[in-house]
Amino acid sequence: MSKKIAETPLMKQYFEIKSKHPDAILLFRVGDFYETFSQDAIDTAEIVGITLTRRANGAAQFVELAGFPHHALDTYLPKLVRAGRRVAICDQLEDPKQTTKLVKRGVTELVTPGVSINDHILNHKENNFLCAIHFAKKNFGISFLDISTGEFLIAEGTKEYIDKLLANFSPKEVLIERSKKKLFEEYFGARFFTFELDDWIFTQDAAKDRLLKHFETKNLKGFGVEHLSDGIISAGTVLHYLDSTHHTQISHISSLSRIEEDRYVRLDKFTVRSLEVISTMNEGGKSLLDIVDKTISPMGARMLRRWLVFPLKEVKPINDRLAVIEYFFRDPGLKQILEEKLALIGDLERIISKVAVGRVTPREVVQLKVALKAIQPIRDLFLASDEPSLKEIGERLNPCPIISDKIDKEIQNDPPALLNKGNVINKGVNEELDKLRAIAYSGKDYLLQIQQREIEATGITSLKISFNNVFGYYIEVRNSHKDKVPAEWIRKQTLVNAERYITQELKEYEEQILGAEEKIFALETTIYNNLVASLIEYIPTIQVNANLIARTDCLLSFAKTAQENKYIRPNIEDSDVLNIKNGRHPVIEKQLPLGESYIANDVFLDSNSQQIIIITGPNMAGKSALLRQTALITLMAQAGSYVPAESAQIGIVDKIFTRVGASDNISLGESTFMVEMNEASDILNNLSDRSLVLFDELGRGTSTYDGISIAWAIVEYIHEHPKARAKTLFATHYHELNEMAKSFKRIKNFNVSVKEADNKIIFLRKLVKGGSEHSFGIHVAKMAGMPQSIVKRADTILKQLEIDNRKQGIAKPIAEINEKREGYQLSFFQLDDPVLSQVRDEIHSLDVNNLTPMEALNKLSDIKKIVSGK
Repeated sequence: MSKKIAETPLMKQYFEIKSKHPDAILLFRVGDFYETFSQDAIDTAEIVGITLTRRANGAAQFVELAGFPHHALDTYLPKLVRAGRRVAICDQLEDPKQTTKLVKRGVTELVTPGVSINDHILNHKENNFLCAIHFAKKNFGISFLDISTGEFLIAEGTKEYIDKLLANFSPKEVLIERSKKKLFEEYFGARFFTFELDDWIFTQDAAKDRLLKHFETKNLKGFGVEHLSDGIISAGTVLHYLDSTHHTQISHISSLSRIEEDRYVRLDKFTVRSLEVISTMNEGGKSLLDIVDKTISPMGARMLRRWLVFPLKEVKPINDRLAVIEYFFRDPGLKQILEEKLALIGDLERIISKVAVGRVTPREVVQLKVALKAIQPIRDLFLASDEPSLKEIGERLNPCPIISDKIDKEIQNDPPALLNKGNVINKGVNEELDKLRAIAYSGKDYLLQIQQREIEATGITSLKISFNNVFGYYIEVRNSHKDKVPAEWIRKQTLVNAERYITQELKEYEEQILGAEEKIFALETTIYNNLVASLIEYIPTIQVNANLIARTDCLLSFAKTAQENKYIRPNIEDSDVLNIKNGRHPVIEKQLPLGESYIANDVFLDSNSQQIIIITGPNMAGKSALLRQTALITLMAQAGSYVPAESAQIGIVDKIFTRVGASDNISLGESTFMVEMNEASDILNNLSDRSLVLFDELGRGTSTYDGISIAWAIVEYIHEHPKARAKTLFATHYHELNEMAKSFKRIKNFNVSVKEADNKIIFLRKLVKGGSEHSFGIHVAKMAGMPQSIVKRADTILKQLEIDNRKQGIAKPIAEINEKREGYQLSFFQLDDPVLSQVRDEIHSLDVNNLTPMEALNKLSDIKKIVSGK
């Protein structure tokens, strides 16, 4: 940090403003630049890559300085916000020309990761949610606001439910009570950008008063959230935060909606992550969203993300979506027109929000007009269709012809991006504006007219009108013609060969032309602002339009994906049957090498005959893909999409649980096995009769017989559950679990088949009835390029183990596991061999946890000497 900075009047003003926003980078407007000082300058220079300088500031003192031109704000502001910084924009509040004192300055906007309407910060395919969480005694209250669209959502629930919402909505910033910071990180991790507020803000009275004041209502019953007292506290906190960040023009936040948990399938964060619904776990991979997102409008892209993480669980709304997709298939002409019109609409939702906050540019207003005019033909087509859902959308769409015609009449078709560039308002809108433009922009023509007229009136053919900075416009007459000069002309300058005169008309014209540009800007600004003010009353209507267009876009996207990938319409019903014929994984099938087709598989599950399928088979054979595709097909169907299968009977599922892949959380000190058990516990504690459960290789994080025991107990628990006969796919490499089918009637064995030829294996990736006898792990190791000596040694050990197993009769105690709970520990060493006994003792005596790398290498060297007999 620099030495104490001398308080010049400017720096005194800076520190006074900075003291109100100590946690934000202050962009301080000085002339045509935004400047940062001291630590802010050091941070800004590092984040955005601009030069850090030091400026002398009094005797033996200096201040760090980093700045950029004001017009480059859109370049540098996003970099600061994406780096997780809050940025206070301090502007000059008066024209420096109009004052002789220090220019007044003040913060006009506080931009944070969760509160921004800047296009350069926002991702047009994602919502930019600000979230607030209230920690109540038993439950939690949570709210989400996207100020760029006006969407305001509220919910209450358990820690697990809040965790799911945080994962699915991915807020860019989370507001919490100052005293709850550690608790938040303990419950929800440290992956979110958080901001702490004083605890008094999170109170019932303060929050409710702020909400009622904003919505101008006496209560919140009209929004259906009156009973959500903890949620209301979080929602009030969000509005309080908008006040403190200088976002006060928020008329586009016109409603508060409850997230209706009972309407949507429960997908916890593990499921969304392991199924790679929105994003992938591996760099360069593709998610389900990447495959199905063929949306045209930004609103559609944002809505589609939501549809995938909130699938529906009621038959009618799902079938309504599917019926529209089917209608698009029947009427390709409609599909084509829709694509053309949707491409014209743009981000209607965010543009109308900018109208509310007073940040809409002339170009965006014209885009608004284009969008509204594109809605008219869509409305006409939908009203003429015989599909009820489209008819309903058509009836609710409103092209707002009065306001779109007003924009058409008043704003140029291709205006500049900024109002201050001029030439925004059309000709014929304002008579005075047209006259001023004629003066300002047609000056030469006007002067030529005067010149021609005076030549004709005086007979002075060489007369010409010119301009200089000393006395403005003048008429120059050569000496040979000065006897023809009218008496009312005033002589201003005598030259060697000519004289210069001014006239009353020229003086008046000069005054007009010099003030014209200023007056033009003032008039254009007034007309434009009046137009924007008249747009405000259309905000709710246009927000409804944006939502309906987004819906249409999502359904059109589903139709395009279905056509491109040969998907079929699933049969959605209120039953417990899941029957998929020749199902395919929607992502993997798109990533296969050219000419290779995906091996499709059937899956049948119900509550009475085949509740649990135990799938065995070697690694790489496709067990995980089969599990994931079953979940994804179900999810897609309940989101209202066609699915990759030959046929699909989908009995409504209310929860999809997956325990797929080892998602270690080593950074938090949790082992693979601990993570497995946490996720499995969450599943088992939340089972329902309509749940779909997928377990993949559960128990591999511990020893073989621990793993088998836990896996067996979990499958047994799901089968014997008195209320919840959850449909379950259990992929495992523990072939001993195949014995369960003999004791439990709704458990069936299947395996992913392979073919052995010339001591090699070929993965057929086909699910067939019956268990698999062994895992082919050694074959896989060989295929992976493992050294031959290791492959041969492993094969020898495997054969010995299989002989030992047969001698000890391992199959028998496994089959009788309900009566005898004791297992058998396999011996890897022939303990009658003294050398191996000595090696065992050496290893047994090691304190592995406190062994340094060097000590480990020395010990390995000792063991090698024992084995080699040296």
